[in-house]
Amino acid sequence: MNDKAGASGSATTTASTAAAHGFAEWFGRQPAGVWSAPGRVNLIGEHTDYNDGFVFPFAIDRRTAVALGDRDDRVIRVASSFSPEAVTVHLDELSPDAVNGWAAYPLGVAWALGEFGADLEHSRGVDLHVASDVPIGAGLSSSAAIECAVALALDEHWGFGFDRPTLAKVGQLAENRAVGAPTGIMDQSASLLGEADAGVFLDCRSLDADVIPLGFDADGLSLLVIDTRVSHDHATGGYAARRASCEAGARALGVESLRDLRPADLERAKSLLDDETFRRVRHVVTENQRVQGTVRTLHEHGPGAIGPFLDASHVSMRDDFEISVPELDLAVATAQANGAIGARMTGGGFGGAAIALMIDALVPVVTREVAAAFAEQGFREPAMFTARPSQGARRDA
Repeated sequence: MNDKAGASGSATTTASTAAAHGFAEWFGRQPAGVWSAPGRVNLIGEHTDYNDGFVFPFAIDRRTAVALGDRDDRVIRVASSFSPEAVTVHLDELSPDAVNGWAAYPLGVAWALGEFGADLEHSRGVDLHVASDVPIGAGLSSSAAIECAVALALDEHWGFGFDRPTLAKVGQLAENRAVGAPTGIMDQSASLLGEADAGVFLDCRSLDADVIPLGFDADGLSLLVIDTRVSHDHATGGYAARRASCEAGARALGVESLRDLRPADLERAKSLLDDETFRRVRHVVTENQRVQGTVRTLHEHGPGAIGPFLDASHVSMRDDFEISVPELDLAVATAQANGAIGARMTGGGFGGAAIALMIDALVPVVTREVAAAFAEQGFREPAMFTARPSQGARRDA
């Protein structure tokens, strides 16, 4: 559990090798190449991305890989290690309405490339096989890992030459239109721009991204991911409702987005908004402050000093944004009680994972205590592993 070095290399090998082997089994030939992209942990900055705010995620050492091979027609055929069926679509028939299920992620990316000016009319078809060791439904953005691996693979193979910020937009468009999840651009940016032992400080309005050293390795710190295994689905329900509340709050307050508000504006907001909308707005405004405070504190005092921002973020998501669940609250509280520097739920909420930052030696202690606390409450056993800030999307073979 505490082997921070082993996972990065093995995860890449596992996912990429599985994609290449799966390609050969499905299609009866070797792929022309294999590309991979990581999932991400959002260190801090939740539900700020679609409000034009600030986020601070990092790429993790769990990856999704896609093996690609040419075809002599204009068909895209996608298969994966997590579905018993391949899905086939002609390039001329690509549209958000023509894809569904898991295949909406890779096929949606192919369609979205065309929306950004890629010449799909003169592109040959491809076969794709996807394999992943990013946990699905844990809030670690398994979806963006698929999108970014496929986007990089198709961009390089077809020779479009898009830069990585554009490929992040491609992935976001695929998720918004083909998948139907109203997410921001944070996940794709982290997956494409991440670097080892660093986070991606992203301004979601300007899309300016700064790679900020985290210093976890030098300070002997581990980030433990506690996957509650309570699954969620961002394409339905709570996520969309929270986004709608934020947009309603911005309209009522006369601003383009909640990014334009400061803590000093909250008193006026409280007088104009109903209680629920006010609390949604307050979370976003204060979370933006916490993201900026985390980045500043990392620079001035190092990672051991960022715990209060993580803790306060969880309270805000639990009480103001109301996206936590009992399993997440228990994971956070147990980690804090057993010496974590800071802990919070991460991801869109309604399930998924919590994260806890701690000294390396505490990982087995916190792991044991969280497992015991879940058992005592009758919760499903959580999956726990350390996540090492790692390199973004790349070609592996």
